[in-house]
Amino acid sequence: MIIAGLGGMGSAVAAHAAARGLRVVGLERFHPVHAYGASHGRTRLIRQAYFEGSNYVPLLLRAYELWDALEVRTEIPLRGRTGALYVGPADSALISGALASAKMYGLAVDSYDRTDVTLRYPMFTLNADDIGVFENAAGVVFPEPAVRAHQQAAIADGAELRFGVFLRDWQSRGDGVRVSTEAGTTIAARHLVLCMGPWFQAAAASVGIPIRVERNVQFWFEPSDGGLFAPDRFPAFAVDRPGQKFFYGFPDYGDGVKFAFHHSGDYTSPDALDRVVSAPEITRAREALTAFLPDAAGVCLDAAACMYALTPDEHFVIGPHPDYANVILAGGFSGHGFKFCPVIGEIVANLLAGADPGPVDMFSPKRFTSQLTKETR
Repeated sequence: MIIAGLGGMGSAVAAHAAARGLRVVGLERFHPVHAYGASHGRTRLIRQAYFEGSNYVPLLLRAYELWDALEVRTEIPLRGRTGALYVGPADSALISGALASAKMYGLAVDSYDRTDVTLRYPMFTLNADDIGVFENAAGVVFPEPAVRAHQQAAIADGAELRFGVFLRDWQSRGDGVRVSTEAGTTIAARHLVLCMGPWFQAAAASVGIPIRVERNVQFWFEPSDGGLFAPDRFPAFAVDRPGQKFFYGFPDYGDGVKFAFHHSGDYTSPDALDRVVSAPEITRAREALTAFLPDAAGVCLDAAACMYALTPDEHFVIGPHPDYANVILAGGFSGHGFKFCPVIGEIVANLLAGADPGPVDMFSPKRFTSQLTKETR
């Protein structure tokens, strides 16, 4: 099998497929762990009380198991156990959705009124109608070490990972596929997996799956007291308030308190991404952080652009190509997919091996392409 793309998802697929004994060739246009797509940023939020939908919770529970097993196997630290505080009005999507998922699956969360939050976390500035939900099992995944760990596991189990290889084209012929690279080489295999992050947009468009690529920026600010925001004292956080952009952040792991808006509304194409973060962008981020966490909103130490590959419903695309059963699509992870990397890797490996992939019908590409026929594409 060939895997196109070795970021967070592609590396996880390579690891799980190789562990099953499948012959794996992975192709990546950049170097092994890079900051050009969507699998970077030093910290990513991982949580179980999922406000985006309770049907994600079983996948998250499995993802936790797999992250921890990968951490043990590779001896690479992959998770920070910080807990996470969710803040917003009781009827906000974040608060109501997290509580609904927690109730359905018996997940441990604590609900705090505004006074409780202020007593426990005096560094936060809350609105009059804000409440808090604290999830102890939530925390941080470190994306660059995570990609490295999956690649290390894949290679140890016999996968061949090739970097600096640009996929130019692919064709499915009968029971096999042929991939052409920019260098003029051709690779043949029984199966192809398209895990190309934001570059999944072109493959998806060819079969009627609409993907928008959104530019988002991650910021790191210098706090007034670094110890106050250390991971053993300060949780990850997410804030959902009416009339404001959803934002989230992380403790100071030595490079500042991280802050980001969840969506920007700034759409681009992956090869045209503006990677320069402007002074007005930094100002807007600092203003939002100052209003919520004033002691964290010092000098901007760093900022980096990343990309969300968004489906219209912001759910993932995982499943066989509508026209070619030996081509698996895995993309459109919509800015909330990284925490799922190992379980997505396991699901795709199961699909390749003809095993039961589990409850993934909601991610089927057919939800976008069922109204189309091969003749009209």
